[in-house]
Amino acid sequence: MEFTWRWRRLTEADFPLLAAWLEQPHVARWWHHETSAEAVARDFGPAARGAEPSEDLLVFLDGEPLGLVQRSRYADYPAYLAELGAITEVPAGAVSIDYLIGDLSRTGVGIGPRMIRAIVDDTWSSHPDTSCVLVPVSAANRASWRALEKAGLRRVAEGELEPDNPIDNRDHVVYRIDRPQDLGV
Repeated sequence: MEFTWRWRRLTEADFPLLAAWLEQPHVARWWHHETSAEAVARDFGPAARGAEPSEDLLVFLDGEPLGLVQRSRYADYPAYLAELGAITEVPAGAVSIDYLIGDLSRTGVGIGPRMIRAIVDDTWSSHPDTSCVLVPVSAANRASWRALEKAGLRRVAEGELEPDNPIDNRDHVVYRIDRPQDLGV
């Protein structure tokens, strides 16, 4: 089955939809965000306005909003770079992604890995200086790391990182995919 993917930068007009997704139990379990209008504006507003170096991308599948992908360069977040660098190599030009699918009925059917792969492929062209995509995931979030594997990323490390949700322990797995050689750096 072929999908038509599209994404654009999240805007403030998208915040109610994002808040509704963040309230869904399958998202709240791993994202652990406050969902009031004020909290969503506080946490996502800077990226939406371009005041934050990360990208919050609203992802559409066949024209319908599907989820969110956050894409950022590790070099723009030195504390996070140092924390991850303690357990694995973080090459110059490394990018991270985080992702969610808002509607539970769209999970577990193979869409997540395809969304991840589409964003990874876009990263090579949108950010030509990207050396690799490096994604830490809570070791307990099996569905997430399985989606990364199905999207072509490989596990390169395991170690302790600060969890997004305080109910989780610090155990994380780290996945990586390198820029294809034929695309250059």
